[in-house]
Amino acid sequence: MEIQGEVTEGFEAVRDAFVRNFEVLGDRGAAVAVYRDGRKVVDLWAGTKDVDGGHHPGGSDGAGTGGGAGTGGGAAPWTADTAQVVRSATKGVAAAVPLLLHQRGLLDLDAPVGAHWPEFKAGGKERVRVRDLLAHRAGVPALDRPLTPALAADGESGPRAVAEQTAFWQPGTDHGYHAQTYSWLLSELVLRVTGMSLGRWLAREVTGPLGLDFWIGLPDAQAGRVGRVGPVEPPASAGALRTRPRRNVSEAYADPHSLTRRAFAAIDPLPDENNPAYRAAELPASAGIGTARALAGFYAALLDDTEDGTRLFTPETAALASKELSSGPDRVLVVNTRFGPGHMLHGPASPLLSPASFGHPGRGGSLAFADAEAGIGFGYVTNSLAKSVTADPRAQALVRAVRASL
Repeated sequence: MEIQGEVTEGFEAVRDAFVRNFEVLGDRGAAVAVYRDGRKVVDLWAGTKDVDGGHHPGGSDGAGTGGGAGTGGGAAPWTADTAQVVRSATKGVAAAVPLLLHQRGLLDLDAPVGAHWPEFKAGGKERVRVRDLLAHRAGVPALDRPLTPALAADGESGPRAVAEQTAFWQPGTDHGYHAQTYSWLLSELVLRVTGMSLGRWLAREVTGPLGLDFWIGLPDAQAGRVGRVGPVEPPASAGALRTRPRRNVSEAYADPHSLTRRAFAAIDPLPDENNPAYRAAELPASAGIGTARALAGFYAALLDDTEDGTRLFTPETAALASKELSSGPDRVLVVNTRFGPGHMLHGPASPLLSPASFGHPGRGGSLAFADAEAGIGFGYVTNSLAKSVTADPRAQALVRAVRASL
């Protein structure tokens, strides 16, 4: 496997782990980037742009993904500017928006959501605070009537559905991962506060000024850069490192009546992530698209003065981002999870670098986070979607290599 990019002296272990992800753990196309104290120290990419190793002009044709790993026949290589759908790693970027609004004095985390969004008070949700919504405590991880992909993306049906939905538990008393509904909860809150969609606000205030190749709502002009993603089975070489969920977790995902299954099926049928219409939609829970370099640079900019002198979070906001608001058994993921006001925190279900880390994994592989104590911004993206939910073996191998390099 030919690895492209660069590694600063002292971080060679990350390159070694990245190589092993291809040779042993089955990666087909991927990238990893690491910033330390605002300076880029790892920037690597390899493999094919598309998971099936095929040639697809324009980056996507909206068809289903292939399962082959072939790299011949003019397969497009992963290049320095290849971007991918990162699924729920989007949530970590999106969660920074309400925290920045809070930092600017525009959003009170202790205020009721209904103060900004009166329709949300229905169904026993009148006491939901902004911090409850951000920390997966709003009680609406699923919908009684799931939305089609078209309705999910229209900007109106999703917010209306979660506003009308009766809470599944008393909001604020417990937590459960809002896998899909987080898109509409977060986007509508930001719209009511700013008058702008979350994707547009992010582009205007953060990613645009910083020159970060990350979008919630992919512009047409960038479509050709985006590779095709698809499911893969771990190779035999992965051995004991294959993802093996506990029996109760597997049963929860298999039961069509479980809150777990219903939360992930709030959009039904599941959208085709290679479809241009899906990629153009502003779905802050699942449809962000970007490079590993952009994700790492984003989290670096939350913490430190980056190479261009930009810092997004004050020290107080950075501390708030890693403050635990939810912990323990998750009603949806059926494992113990920890959340701050939007970001997933370091724990057994989703190990990050240290207890000072905050960020978010994406189901199937991607991961991005910041670590305030080590001054690390980390981003990993892949086109090869495994069965992992919160702790993919490939991402975890890279995190361990970063830890060993410090």
